[in-house]
Amino acid sequence: MAENKNAGTPPSAQDLRMQILQREMEEMDKDRRLRTIEEEKHADFAADFLKKQVTEEEIAIVRRLVTNAVKAGKFEAMVYSFPSELCTDSGRAINSGDRDWPQTLQGKAKEFFDRYQQHGKPQGYKLKAMIINFPGGVPGDVGFFLNWAPDKA
Repeated sequence: MAENKNAGTPPSAQDLRMQILQREMEEMDKDRRLRTIEEEKHADFAADFLKKQVTEEEIAIVRRLVTNAVKAGKFEAMVYSFPSELCTDSGRAINSGDRDWPQTLQGKAKEFFDRYQQHGKPQGYKLKAMIINFPGGVPGDVGFFLNWAPDKA
């Protein structure tokens, strides 16, 4: 009778290393697929941001954000955000508090700012732009904050 020598034998060190390598390769493939999906989403957002007009739905979202802030007793709400890289200077003027930061806006951000100038400012609203995150230490997203607090005496 021939005995099965492999029946009780543990896998070799080489087999274990191959299992670990296989798992790492699968994780890398998964990460690569997720990164590709994120890059496509970002590219779609950028194309929409730069080429399309602000929609009525986006205006309704701003109104809803302001209404919710008022209900919560707040005088300010972040009403819009976008990647700083979509500014002509990648958000540097906004980050440094340059008074000419509106000149760096383009696409929907410029349209939102122009709408603020035309409709919001005459109604007593204030708008400020801030960098709201710093991934890797560099400016990430810009937030537009609409404010309706009374002027300080």
